[in-house]
Amino acid sequence: MSPLILLVDDETNIRKMVGALLQAEGFETAEASNGTAALAAVLEAAPDAVLLDLMMPPGPDGLTTLEQLKRRAPDVPVIMMSGKANLADAVRATKLGAFQFLEKPLTPEGVLVAIRGALELARTLQQNRRLHEALGHSDPLVGTSRAMDELRALIARVAPTESRVLITGESGTGKELVASAIHRQSSRVAKPFVTVNSAAIPRDLVESEMFGHERGAFTGASERRLGRFELADEGTLFLDEVGDLGPEAQAKLLRVLETGVIERLGGEKPIQVNVRVIAATNKDLTKASPQGHFREDLLFRLNVLPIHIVPLRERPEDIPPLLRHFATRQGARLGRPVSLDAGALQLLAAYPWPGNVRELANIVERLAILAAGPGISADDVARVLPRDGAGGGGGPPGVAWTDVALADALDQFERTLIARALSATQGNVAEAARRLSTDRANLYRRMRRLGLEPPRNVAG
Repeated sequence: MSPLILLVDDETNIRKMVGALLQAEGFETAEASNGTAALAAVLEAAPDAVLLDLMMPPGPDGLTTLEQLKRRAPDVPVIMMSGKANLADAVRATKLGAFQFLEKPLTPEGVLVAIRGALELARTLQQNRRLHEALGHSDPLVGTSRAMDELRALIARVAPTESRVLITGESGTGKELVASAIHRQSSRVAKPFVTVNSAAIPRDLVESEMFGHERGAFTGASERRLGRFELADEGTLFLDEVGDLGPEAQAKLLRVLETGVIERLGGEKPIQVNVRVIAATNKDLTKASPQGHFREDLLFRLNVLPIHIVPLRERPEDIPPLLRHFATRQGARLGRPVSLDAGALQLLAAYPWPGNVRELANIVERLAILAAGPGISADDVARVLPRDGAGGGGGPPGVAWTDVALADALDQFERTLIARALSATQGNVAEAARRLSTDRANLYRRMRRLGLEPPRNVAG
């Protein structure tokens, strides 16, 4: 199927001339005579690229239309064109996300090069998005807690700026998801989002990974390689575990942040890059800095806008919606429904989740694969939850007998018994109370004391 190009210009002759050129090259075309019609056409026809005039009296001008287009269809590349544009117009169009600015009178070569470049960008972005979806980077920020509401609000304020961000939080809290959300809500959304796991790069390869190298720069450098900064040009570079960078890499990173210039290893000329840097760490860099483990001046450069992610154990109300989210995702992957009954939910809600959301996602995946049927019970959960989550030991599943207070061990054992009873009775509290040889009021009191919510199925 041929790519569809939307031509937006108030001059009929321009639309016909460019349309004939593109059709002769195998493209399909659609037309709109003003900004309002262009916005409607984008929603109805879903073009692969847009060629947009700057001046279109009397309706919204090209820049206003561009801004609205980028809100409604951020992935569609837009090429601006004008015979009366000045430098300020071109700069603003670029900031609003225009792929290119063509001056009238148009040339066939200029139009075709711009269109093909825009379509190549769109294909790259689609591939990039599919990769990020496969890696889970585009997962929504799930949760109903006050901490999550505040996190989403902070991201909304931070994302439109160009300022650097330092994301802190324990391992598994979702720092890369936050970085990806910032990128997706920024004006750089149509440009690359490139990630670097600083802890995974061997120290002798940091410079090559970050800044690239020329052919022959060192033994084994058989061809030129672009570094992460060049790959992220005009987009966002996410430096995960930045606290694990060595002193030499910290110094080189600081120079790039100060100058916006990189040099490939073995290269002879500086390269200007325009990259927004978002860093993340599970270390306390404010303590590492005075101890000489992390440069104070680099910390100041990175920590312009700090964002802290609260660990899952401090927002237990987020566990049920997270369970629903991951159960739904596993159901889609396995091609069958995945659900957690009331008892399973109680056990999972009582677990401290030292590995945070990442551990929860892994446990749900394990349960979905190992459970005998679509319904996951408390017994299923007790078999897979790490016993050391409550302190380690060899007692009943979910209960530990070593290095733990007697009251805590008894509470955990009671949680397990109640959860199993609720599983066996499909969440019927009265029947669960009968099986536990107690009355319903007493069971409710015990559930409240143990922090267990009234039963409610979580299904995917």
